Amino acid sequence: SGTNILIYAYGLVDPDESEINYHETRRGTRMVPLQSYNQPPSDDKFAGLDYFELRLNNYIVPSNDTTYYCKIYKAPTSYTTKRHAIAYKILIDDENSDLVNHLLLHECNPSFTFDDNNLPNGVCDEINDKIEPCSASIATGWALIEFPEQAGYPVGLNSPNKYFMVQIHYDNPQQISNRRDSTGIRYYLGNQLRQHDLGYLTFGTVSSLLGLAIPPKVEKFIVDSYCPSNVTRTIPKSGITLLPSFPHTHLQGISLWTKLIRNKTAVEYLFNAESYHFNYQFENRLAKPIQLYPGDEFATRCIYNTMNKNEITLGGEKTREEMCLHFFTYYPRMDDLSVCYTMNTVQSLQDMINSSAPFDYFAAKKWFLDLKWTPESAKQWQEYYNKASRVAVFAGAGQFEAEPLDTLPEYQDFKPVQCQKQIITNNNAAFIYQKTYSFLSVFIILAFVV
Repeated sequence: SGTNILIYAYGLVDPDESEINYHETRRGTRMVPLQSYNQPPSDDKFAGLDYFELRLNNYIVPSNDTTYYCKIYKAPTSYTTKRHAIAYKILIDDENSDLVNHLLLHECNPSFTFDDNNLPNGVCDEINDKIEPCSASIATGWALIEFPEQAGYPVGLNSPNKYFMVQIHYDNPQQISNRRDSTGIRYYLGNQLRQHDLGYLTFGTVSSLLGLAIPPKVEKFIVDSYCPSNVTRTIPKSGITLLPSFPHTHLQGISLWTKLIRNKTAVEYLFNAESYHFNYQFENRLAKPIQLYPGDEFATRCIYNTMNKNEITLGGEKTREEMCLHFFTYYPRMDDLSVCYTMNTVQSLQDMINSSAPFDYFAAKKWFLDLKWTPESAKQWQEYYNKASRVAVFAGAGQFEAEPLDTLPEYQDFKPVQCQKQIITNNNAAFIYQKTYSFLSVFIILAFVV
């Protein structure tokens, strides 16, 4: 499974069998998760069910070309028993479909308590310190998404989640002012509990300069992370089942994947977002459910392009900073494992910057920002990332543990796939031409209808 890139072109009139007019400039590409949003269920299926919404209330969207707005919500407390959400739907005002780029819903750290009378909200970068406890992404999309019949998302009495955060990306290239928006998300609650609770598992790097420090003017900078077998010891012997994948970086990310490693051998991609774009983030339905077991390991890679940057990009929550996170939905939910991150050790960084003084995070950040980068120093920095000692940081229910990794563990990777060539005879060529003509007719008609 991986990224779907749709190539489209359309004309201004329907083609007939005798002529297909050239599409001129009416063409392009778009990342679309075709499998994830194929044949969504009808709203009628959930009519009459209880539901709750986390929704804005006439928010005045700034006239900036891009805005990321964040708002914390308290989880519903009106349910006196445990309930299972069985589906969710992104709610967008019809008149603002051109304004809302995407929505993300985040779980907040269950051990953290906000002031219920003053829940944070505002432009995300401006309230970053207030929303830091909310990092695990759990939902995004443009359609009605139904959970598998075996599992539901727990809410109500004894629910592990007390707060959520909605993050909305507004794209306002015309910089129009005074537009109001009430985008949000609705969760439908089933009448009966399902067999399992849904959970969320995240791989990647720590979002700080110890996890990510990406030099400027680099076309392809690779950051690898690894989740070792000791971390997965809490997975039940019967295993857990992975469902959708949600890869996430910020503006410089161009590719992200996670591989399942079993007995030091790559078994399969959990998901491969080979072509990634920040503006097109989706929950990606896997081609088939994937089972994970105790002792499994995971390799995650993020690739960045910083040709448009003049200074280093450090890990962080802000949009101009970077992240390397790969979220997965799974069941049955585990309360003792939710994240597995990697970061470079303080000592390896101290050695690289030739410092023997006690580590000072802000001094290290200043050193990075003041550094004058050259192609050679950027190459040396990539070599450092390839060999640096790391720490695997993993957590459940807000409690973190760490395991040292002297180097990134080695594993037997996939065997290269050979391209299969086929000789085409004249007869076959004529057949292919005829079929291609028919395909183009259908393709252009479909594109025109869309």
